[in-house]
Amino acid sequence: MIYCVEDDEGIRNMVVYTLNASGFEACGFEDGKGLFAALANETPELLLLDIMLPGEDGITILKKLRAENATKRLPVIMATAKGTEYDKVIGLDLGADDYLCKPFGMMEMVSRVKAVLRRCMPKEENEVLTLKTLLLNHGERSVKIDGEAVSLTVKEYELLRFLLKNRGKVFSRDQLMSEIWGENFMGESRTVDVHIGTLRAKIGRYGECLQTVRGFGYKIEESV
Repeated sequence: MIYCVEDDEGIRNMVVYTLNASGFEACGFEDGKGLFAALANETPELLLLDIMLPGEDGITILKKLRAENATKRLPVIMATAKGTEYDKVIGLDLGADDYLCKPFGMMEMVSRVKAVLRRCMPKEENEVLTLKTLLLNHGERSVKIDGEAVSLTVKEYELLRFLLKNRGKVFSRDQLMSEIWGENFMGESRTVDVHIGTLRAKIGRYGECLQTVRGFGYKIEESV
């Protein structure tokens, strides 16, 4: 999800439309009040923030975001109609990740969004996922329970990692098949069931966390 705070309705609607058409989910707000109300429910992947806004301006909003633990690392692209060096420097000094000078093209905006998301994406090699005493270290490609190594096949490992990264979300067999085996894999969905079964057996008591959602698929929930 990408949030856009822009008081000009025409620009805001165009930005949201372009982002949605480019494969993102996007939502727009006309001021900081609407933004902070939305942040109480969901933290986006990135924020496009206009500097000149009614009420609190973009600089003030950015200061507040950087002061809160939940949003201090939220990627922010500032937009300014002034195009002055002062606005750019202040925004970047306060922790903005990039800026756009109005008027900007929609394709330029999408390009900047993609670049910032790539830059701010956590390095996978440092990824560590946990489920109580189960620890998956992607840098080492290892899984341990209570400090003891668990031997998994490549697909079992990828299934566990994907479900841990998306804890609580339910995925159909077809979705898991596409994600783990690839869209062009010609096997049957029974392949997923078999691998889920062997994975459950190998992770012992944490197999209870790998839950079947009847008639749909699977998810991981902390239940032990």
